[in-house]
Amino acid sequence: MKDSLTRKAGDYFPAVVSGILVVLSFPLFDYYPLAWVAFVPLLLSLWGKDSKKAFVAGYVFGLVYFVGTLYWIYYSINHYGGFSFPASLSLVVLLCLYLSLYPAIFSFLFIKMIRKTELPALLIAPVLWVVLEFARSYALTGFPWSSIGYSQYRFLHMIQVADITGIYGISFLVLAVNGALADLFLLRKRTGEMPLFPISYTVVGLSVLLLAVIASLGYGHWRLNQERSGKLINVSLVQGDIEQDKKWEPAYQNEVLETYFSLSRKAAGPSVQMIVWPETALPFIFDFDKANTERLIRFEQELGSDLLFGTILVKDQSRSKTLLSNSAVLLDREGKNIYEYDKIHLVPFGEYVPLRSVLFFVDKLVTGIGDYVPGRQYIRADTEFGSFATLICYEIIFPGLVRKFYTTGGDFIVNITNDAWFGRTSAPYQHFSMAVFRAIENRKPVVRCANTGISGFIDSNGKILSETPLFKRLVLPGTVKTDETLSFYTKYGDLFSYLCIVLSIVLSLNIKFWR
Repeated sequence: MKDSLTRKAGDYFPAVVSGILVVLSFPLFDYYPLAWVAFVPLLLSLWGKDSKKAFVAGYVFGLVYFVGTLYWIYYSINHYGGFSFPASLSLVVLLCLYLSLYPAIFSFLFIKMIRKTELPALLIAPVLWVVLEFARSYALTGFPWSSIGYSQYRFLHMIQVADITGIYGISFLVLAVNGALADLFLLRKRTGEMPLFPISYTVVGLSVLLLAVIASLGYGHWRLNQERSGKLINVSLVQGDIEQDKKWEPAYQNEVLETYFSLSRKAAGPSVQMIVWPETALPFIFDFDKANTERLIRFEQELGSDLLFGTILVKDQSRSKTLLSNSAVLLDREGKNIYEYDKIHLVPFGEYVPLRSVLFFVDKLVTGIGDYVPGRQYIRADTEFGSFATLICYEIIFPGLVRKFYTTGGDFIVNITNDAWFGRTSAPYQHFSMAVFRAIENRKPVVRCANTGISGFIDSNGKILSETPLFKRLVLPGTVKTDETLSFYTKYGDLFSYLCIVLSIVLSLNIKFWR
């Protein structure tokens, strides 16, 4: 019995190793080169398994991978949702059990294809992975957090190609290299079990991959050294570091406002075009609380710079219900409201309950002050210093959503967020790293303001120009260069991912797949 359990544990040990290596490639660890070899133990271990065991191995890998990168979700549920520590951990595990289905399906399909076809793993693995990663980004409202490509946010020369392929192209390259390494180890086994296996397929595949990697690095070098037109704008970010559990207390309201007023006076200056406050910075509902709204407008008229801030707005009110939006508002130097944007992609169970008619017994895990309704318009603010969209909170992690704001132009991206929900976990670092890819994909610099950090500036090549520490009350001034480039990705979206979907269908239907 003991020997049987030991043997079974040994069968899935490579999957655990791969999962750990993937976790180490993401923030906070940031050992991003590990991602290029992380999948090799899993892929090699799949060769000796049947479909069922391969599925289980992929599931084990997924659990390690997602629990290791998403453990932080427990923090907001436990600290702000009223759930006990065991209950909050249980909810995280449930989410990871769902997400682990994707690498489990990947492993199941991979072993089917690699055992029944003559094609190399360096083609099969990345195609399948990208298709499933892309599906995960949209299924059940979508959750693209921890996509493998995001681990490479510091590898600037390699990831510039994201302005063509999007983040999924980087995931493809990472899996292709892992697949190529697996091919080298599996070559003797495949020729032994498949006597007619043409080694040339692997040789050609390796040659094409090498050229693709060289081309990507060469493209990255060119992009990083390319001079693009644009103008310099000066922006100051106000990181208020307001305690999450006090910001809506009436007794604390004046202190919150005075904190932002005081920091903004320090941030202002004759050359500063805009001051940015984070998501839901106001401790009152703008344009509903008339007294505090007038107080804010009077302050803005004295400031001398445009002011962008996050606030809750009332969209509809009746005796039984008040409908609210999570919004961004821009006041010009005269205090006029010249731009409003309502958050489109709300956080399920945080800002609304999906399928409320079915899940009527579930309230929002993070208690708010009303029901939020999504915005419908992909609008930008047009100012004398440039045109920008404001992505609120985790909207910045959705590449398809962000690009929709810039298909007709634009100069830079603003992201306002409140990551106080996540404490000192890895989540704020992961969240910030994903903004790097939105900058590259759309060739737009990113201005990011977070309540407790990480705030910072990222140029249109994805280079982090400056960033703040967590839980520090401060002002971060910065200068960014606007970029009018309309990238291939912005124009045409996820064509690369659609190509992978087509290839996966061809692989499954036409290459002796179910024989």
